[in-house]
Amino acid sequence: MLRVAVNPELLRWARERYGLAQEDLAGRSRFGKLPEWESGRTKPTLGQVEAFADAVRVPVGYLFLETPPKEESPIPDFRTVGGQPMAQPGPDLLETIRICQERQNWYREFASAAGQPELAFVGSETVDAPPESAAARMRKALDFDSRSRRACSTWTEALRLFVRRADDAGILVMVSGVVGSNNNRRLDPAEFRGFALADPLAPLVFVNGCDAKAAQMFTLAHELAHVWLGTDALSNMGAAPAAASRREEVWCNAVAAEFLVPGDELRAELGGDEASPETVRRLARVYKVSRLVLLRRLLDIGRLDRAVFDTMWGDEIQRFGASADSSGGNFYNTTFARVSRRFARAVVASTLEGETLYRDAFRMLGVSGTETFNNLGRKVGILE
Repeated sequence: MLRVAVNPELLRWARERYGLAQEDLAGRSRFGKLPEWESGRTKPTLGQVEAFADAVRVPVGYLFLETPPKEESPIPDFRTVGGQPMAQPGPDLLETIRICQERQNWYREFASAAGQPELAFVGSETVDAPPESAAARMRKALDFDSRSRRACSTWTEALRLFVRRADDAGILVMVSGVVGSNNNRRLDPAEFRGFALADPLAPLVFVNGCDAKAAQMFTLAHELAHVWLGTDALSNMGAAPAAASRREEVWCNAVAAEFLVPGDELRAELGGDEASPETVRRLARVYKVSRLVLLRRLLDIGRLDRAVFDTMWGDEIQRFGASADSSGGNFYNTTFARVSRRFARAVVASTLEGETLYRDAFRMLGVSGTETFNNLGRKVGILE
């Protein structure tokens, strides 16, 4: 049996990178000798190395390097903790970005072949633009204002409407809490909330579906602001005002806040009322945003001083941390949310026309079986 000289240091690095202890893998039949491999006392077979690489989600070639590679985000990483850049992204985040880049590349070629025009709003703004005017232009382009959200009975309904309006405008919006279609690999909102891949033919926004629905609303608005800037970005910012962050992130946050809760409307809503906790709860329901967003906007328009804001913000953070939504749903609705209805429609059409292999379509859509694929086609109106 042929054994290979894999680097023990890389085996340990790959396992720890994926957050596993030796015993997490050593109990599996194929990896019973893992402690000996990591110590260099014995060598695994090539098949065992390939299985190990698959188990810890790392390219098999990495395990034969001399030193662990330095993995960085393929797009600008604006994530911070306490004002400092975050550590390198984890494997789940990196794979999610890669999956979305693959989908975007496919859709760009599809759109180009179909003669679709470039979207004029991509890259139409600069950070010098007043957030109020940029937010107004975004609302007009998406036909999504506070009146639209008032008509929605729940946060979930409002978020779906927001996604649908962005889809209608030509933006691929993907909302998922897992890597690809693997329900065992949940994405951590503490690591990232979303990212944007700007492109004039195939702009794409990804929102971490493990975050609370109200938080997802703000993330979507924030990442759309990046699309209007024409910039790729990986973000973990919430609604908190953060003057110490990069200018682009501060601008996108200000635009998102104004987009969801226009300052002029908020002043009119408040009238002479005090900005009490009950006021915050009421307006959060009206605008379908988190109370954190409302607190930030009340600070923005001068209805809360900083000391009161800090106290209310701290109280709300404790409550908000336990509100993440993890509910399931209809398989087809979940699939459309994860890959975007626009993308699914394009893949189904291209496959039925013989331009895309069924194998590739199944992989990109996260489905298996022709019947499931055909049902997706019926849901998007491609098949009868």
